[in-house]
Amino acid sequence: MDTSAPVKILTVCTGNICRSPVAERLLQAGLDQVVPGGFVVASAGTRAMVGDPMQPLSADIVRTFGGSPDNFAARQLTPKILRGVDLVLTMTSAHRGEVLQLDASFLKRTFTIREFARMLDVLDQRAAESGGSMPAAVPARENHDDAGWLGANTAFWKSLPARAAGVRHLSLPADAAENDIVDPYRRAPEVYRRMEDELAPAIVSILRHARLNAPARGTRAESL
Repeated sequence: MDTSAPVKILTVCTGNICRSPVAERLLQAGLDQVVPGGFVVASAGTRAMVGDPMQPLSADIVRTFGGSPDNFAARQLTPKILRGVDLVLTMTSAHRGEVLQLDASFLKRTFTIREFARMLDVLDQRAAESGGSMPAAVPARENHDDAGWLGANTAFWKSLPARAAGVRHLSLPADAAENDIVDPYRRAPEVYRRMEDELAPAIVSILRHARLNAPARGTRAESL
């Protein structure tokens, strides 16, 4: 297992200008607080508006939660972009299917962001009930040099999709639509607010899991 590089996370939606950019920038901002240098979060679209900036209302959401929408340009999802990615978080189940059409080897590393968050909630609940953190949690930084500390974090996150998938049956929603984030493109501001309401809790859950299983305790996640 290669632990020499940061954990690579890719968020995916359709145009790559509304939903996945918000997830990208807020996850990056939050994870930077938890494990500086430990993650690279990017995004792409299955039918991207290539080169376009983030939609203004999406950019406002990013700023509200402490991220930066600057210097963003939409990208088309390709097999090359998928190469080397450790975890793919899609905005809908349909997007997950499109990722797997491009590369079926991502079957065990691709989830909708809402279902992945629910799985992490289950893992966190199990850890709380057992009176400790998850097995193989990242060791304390003071006992390792930077390379070893980041390497332990990378190893933890590379094995996380398999652990999450192991509790999928305990995190199924009552309605499959609860796996999806609404698409607000060319719709009213209230639809962007609904997108925010669906996406923010998932991001909080992912950042909470990262914080519980890392040596540094970031504060940005709590502001979301």
